[in-house]
Amino acid sequence: MDNGESAQRPHWKTGRVFAWLAVFGLMIGLTAFYHALMQRGGGIIQGQDENGRLMVALPRDRSGHYLAEGGINGKAVRFLVDTGATDVAISEKTAREIGLQFGPQITVMTAAGPAVGWRTRLEQVSLGPLSLQNVRAIITPGLGREALLGMSFLQYFNLRQEHDQLVLVSRNHTE
Repeated sequence: MDNGESAQRPHWKTGRVFAWLAVFGLMIGLTAFYHALMQRGGGIIQGQDENGRLMVALPRDRSGHYLAEGGINGKAVRFLVDTGATDVAISEKTAREIGLQFGPQITVMTAAGPAVGWRTRLEQVSLGPLSLQNVRAIITPGLGREALLGMSFLQYFNLRQEHDQLVLVSRNHTE
């Protein structure tokens, strides 16, 4: 019997080693998967391009949109990049939280049709290291949680789409 038991022990040890390797591999895989999901949820990659200009790369989410955390007048805001929007657009609720002035009332065209809105100016809009002062905006009551990052901000940056990223680059060199 000793002969049979000693013959089974090496196989048992090998199986145990492979089981632990599988557990560690699964943990590493799940960690990488979680990290990939977090990147697609609005994370931005920031730095400088080869010419020393500030840049931000936004990963495309699963629905094909570019979402990113940014700021309006120092308050954290989640942006949906919308190159079809003339101006930055924010909800009435967010405008009140930030303390914005509601300017002249206007009619705006939305995906759902015409809606009432108000013109306003934002002291500062920021997306990572990219920042602008005195940005034209529209306050719209029916807008959801995200603010639309429209062309009143985007027009001041070079935009290019590369693979699954939208890259915004400042037009000026950093000092």
